[in-house]
Amino acid sequence: MAKLVWDEVGKRKYETGTSKGVLYPYDSSKEDKTQAYGPGVAWNGLTAFTETPSGAESNAIWADNIKYLNLRSAEEYGATLEAYTYPKEFAECNGEKYMVAGVKFGQQARKQFGLCVRTEVGNDTEFEEHGYQLHLVYGCSASPSERSYQTINDSPEAITFSWEIDTIPAAVPDALGAKPVACITIDTTLLDAAGKTKLAALEAKLYGTDKDEPYLPLPEEVCTTMGWTAPSP
Repeated sequence: MAKLVWDEVGKRKYETGTSKGVLYPYDSSKEDKTQAYGPGVAWNGLTAFTETPSGAESNAIWADNIKYLNLRSAEEYGATLEAYTYPKEFAECNGEKYMVAGVKFGQQARKQFGLCVRTEVGNDTEFEEHGYQLHLVYGCSASPSERSYQTINDSPEAITFSWEIDTIPAAVPDALGAKPVACITIDTTLLDAAGKTKLAALEAKLYGTDKDEPYLPLPEEVCTTMGWTAPSP
């Protein structure tokens, strides 16, 4: 049995950064429901992505004068997005509707959407070049964002938009052996060479190619693209 060693060179990991945000408006009219999230559009000016899970609270059950067991409530996934701007395609997700060019109404129905956000994984030798994570988020809906405009002065600042994101988990086939999921995280630091090749195929779907539009694959397609195969009956 190997003795435990702390803080080995190359194993001092940390997470940081947020970039390459992609918005996938949901289109329920598409016949191919596996590609209903899309086409994706680049989200410029993204400054922060904060995951805010909730639930999974302990409910103690007592019997025979002792704590018998702990039952936990269902876990929910939420997030907060902050950005200096947002793509026009996000308008309907933000309760806005363009009536004619340059004219939009607020307080409209809010459209569901999906997200892909990249965050960096660093260590003590490669720093932020060590790897990254992709966060795929399903069934999103956004709460209204406060906007505070101030006079331009000798220390001007751009306003920052902020949205609280609620989610509805996407269905997962029984064969995967998992519950419905609202967020899938892919960590490149845990992939071998074959896994990174599969990731390139997944990113071609997420970011698009010269021939194909970007879309957000559903959980089963994410898993199969990354190498999962259904168990034999």
